[in-house]
Amino acid sequence: MIRKKVIAGNWKMNKTAGDGAILARDIVAEIGRVTSVDIVLCPPFTALESVGRVLEGQAIKLGAQNMHPEKNGAFTGEISAEMLRTLYATHVILGHSERRTYCGETDAFINRKVLAALANQLKPIVCVGETLAERETGSTLAVVQRHVEGALAGVTKQQITTVIIAYEPVWAIGTGRVATTAQAQEVHAFIRDLLTKLYGAPLAQKVRILYGGSMKPGNASELLAEKDIDGGLIGGASLEARSFIDLVKAADAAN
Repeated sequence: MIRKKVIAGNWKMNKTAGDGAILARDIVAEIGRVTSVDIVLCPPFTALESVGRVLEGQAIKLGAQNMHPEKNGAFTGEISAEMLRTLYATHVILGHSERRTYCGETDAFINRKVLAALANQLKPIVCVGETLAERETGSTLAVVQRHVEGALAGVTKQQITTVIIAYEPVWAIGTGRVATTAQAQEVHAFIRDLLTKLYGAPLAQKVRILYGGSMKPGNASELLAEKDIDGGLIGGASLEARSFIDLVKAADAAN
């Protein structure tokens, strides 16, 4: 079946509120009305409101980079799903490898976030993927299976098509290294097969699986041509309007 491509920009810890608004305006000026691709901008928390104002009335969606599973409480420095919803965010990145590595996030904790996001009508972009050491020891598929099954525990058949999965080989994030097209497709196909076992083929075919390892305008067309690669979770290339726009155009051409 044809799944609408997704291009999501993860700005990470970049762009002030003012800088983020400028970047968003540059993107909106050219592709703000594009509906053939689902476009999501994920600025840091401090820029969510300013970027959200720029996106108002546009087809581009607003996403956050993280959230806490609890509704409120003594969780200094954290943000809840409800808080994100009041800023009109529609998506949230969960389980990014940087959160797993630097903040010690476990599959169980990420699962709590996924369930909280879904309960609050947020679409989770769930990140899964192996480190270089895990790939070199042949553990890639086992790691990816653990991440997927852990994150989706308790997610129902009614909810699963709201979830977006992003495969991010950790060794290819911000390093300039990219998994070969064949390597990327192999893991995406494995995830699709795993979803089929968990939810059945009709639902598995509706879930979008993004590639999240240094996708750029130069390699996007080849990656997006693969049958199980439904878009990209874009890091560095999302921080400059021209490269991000070119990625959206590549996804549009691949639809």
